[in-house]
Amino acid sequence: MASTPSPHTAATAHLNSLLSSSSVNHNKPSNLSFLHASSNPSSIKLLHSSSFSPSISSSSSTTAICNVLKTVESADISLSRDLHGVVSTSKPTILVSEKLGEAGLALLRSFGNVDCSYDLSPQDLCAKISLCDALIVRSGTKVTREVFEAAQGRLKVVGRAGVGIDNVDLQAATEFGCLVVNAPTANTIAAAEHGIALLTSMARNVAQSDASMKAGKWLRSKYVGVSLVGKTLAIMGFGKVGSEVARRAKGLGMHVIAHDPYAPADRARAIGVDLVSFEQAISTADFISLHMPLTPATNKVFNDDTFPKMKKGVRLINVARGGVIDEDALVRALDSGIVAQAALDVFTVEPPPKDSKLVQHENVTVTPHLGASTKEAQEGVAIEIAEAVVGALNGELSATAVNAPMVPPEVLSELAPYVVLAEKLGRLAVQLVTGGSGIQSVKVVYKSARDPDSLDTRLLRAMVTKGIIEPISDTIINLVNADFSAKQKGLRISEERIIVDSSPEYPVESIQVQISNVQSRFASALSENGNISIEGKVKYGVPHLTRVGPFSVDVSLEGNLILCKQVDQPGMIGKVGNILGESNVNVSFMSVGRTVKGKQAIMAIGVDEEPDKDTQKKIGEVSAVEEFVFLKL
Repeated sequence: MASTPSPHTAATAHLNSLLSSSSVNHNKPSNLSFLHASSNPSSIKLLHSSSFSPSISSSSSTTAICNVLKTVESADISLSRDLHGVVSTSKPTILVSEKLGEAGLALLRSFGNVDCSYDLSPQDLCAKISLCDALIVRSGTKVTREVFEAAQGRLKVVGRAGVGIDNVDLQAATEFGCLVVNAPTANTIAAAEHGIALLTSMARNVAQSDASMKAGKWLRSKYVGVSLVGKTLAIMGFGKVGSEVARRAKGLGMHVIAHDPYAPADRARAIGVDLVSFEQAISTADFISLHMPLTPATNKVFNDDTFPKMKKGVRLINVARGGVIDEDALVRALDSGIVAQAALDVFTVEPPPKDSKLVQHENVTVTPHLGASTKEAQEGVAIEIAEAVVGALNGELSATAVNAPMVPPEVLSELAPYVVLAEKLGRLAVQLVTGGSGIQSVKVVYKSARDPDSLDTRLLRAMVTKGIIEPISDTIINLVNADFSAKQKGLRISEERIIVDSSPEYPVESIQVQISNVQSRFASALSENGNISIEGKVKYGVPHLTRVGPFSVDVSLEGNLILCKQVDQPGMIGKVGNILGESNVNVSFMSVGRTVKGKQAIMAIGVDEEPDKDTQKKIGEVSAVEEFVFLKL
């Protein structure tokens, strides 16, 4: 008989990928020691250390950290202590590997020794990095695992002067205890202005007519444009940049609609914007402006399936991420006339190939990723990233931190399986939402035998937030920025702790996630009060889904999931199972829950692969199946 696995063993590997706590090289321990007692992320203090004694236990080092922080909390920023309490008065060295605005450099020089070394080869960067406490890059420098290894534990913070962090190995940064911060707000206005510039120049054929005149031609009749007044502009992604574009478009007399699952409806209404579904946005718009992040959910979301759903003659603007458009499909849509024109600042591969059909297309206006390229934006980015780096070197965690700090091992050990459960429940819940109203209110309910005051749920709440936001956002969520990111997106997350009669040995009996005031893709997930409601618990170390709406289920949260609401009658498992089997979709488990015998039931099916559209259609055509939904875990 097989032995029962530890409640924490099964979750360890996944947790490592989230917080990278167990994969730290103990010969080069983290320089970021997380002070768990702080309740305010903006006031969390970190202790930077370039030395470590293996003889110091985790408990004694935590005590040392707390004592040192109490001692130096108000000290001059140039002082630092290692784990032995030794004070260092030397200024930190900050390597700037790409051009940065002078205002940012001045701020850095007032704090430390600044080394501006541009156009470094990977080998040169690795050679210099062991002498540096901080590194500031733009998009051109690749901060790889080799860079963190070469730093030999000295590098404390990497600052990305801009938004995207694709060029920084976050996993390696976290393993080596290096904080990564970015500058996500300073270029908002510049990007919005560039979007409007592309929109207006495209509508009036400015780029094409300019090129024509410089070629010695005078083609007034060829370059007749279109007016913007009264036209409908759909903004896909109503964040900072999208909302600024909306304000400017309203000033041009355009009717503005938007799609964003997280945008608060009241904020949109305040500037005269209607929030609509994805399908309604693309099917009714005369102009579509893209401001969405590149995530697995948005990768090539504009493709051969979505272009035919658009109004014939639509015009497309993209100053967000190139990968959200299938570029080959866009060329086909341009050639067929579905898309009349496109104005693009970003591309899947940058720079794009010189022979790119999209770039060379006569109905396409292109710029070389100039969205943030104004003098004002560059200075703003420089100041924002300099402030974040100086704060990190001063032992503070910025709200723009994009990788997780190290959590005490005893806390992780206990919460490990529940952390995985919390994220997966959030990820499931957000996939059940449909409609254009946006997610505004989430409630997390913890059932536990422990006293509510002794249950620290910040990490669990952060992981629910991570599961809800990350699938359709480029925001990387961790314990530090979870509450801040939720607030920025207008997402109110409340918590409730319910004491139950169970063993206090385990911190949590179950976690329930509720999303209110939204429509559901799967109506059976709605509770009696109309909220989407799902609940789960940990069994033998593995997260399980135990309730969907009013229905009890018992399924392992692994792989992918199909939920079917059906008439409770014999043979349903066989019918649906045969359809999946005929399509070579492997079923890992099945579970059926019902409220009353012979009435309705929910069948939960775990599958290894995503069924194709024909297979899903066949499931929907089974007479006893009332509704179903496919969910990715």
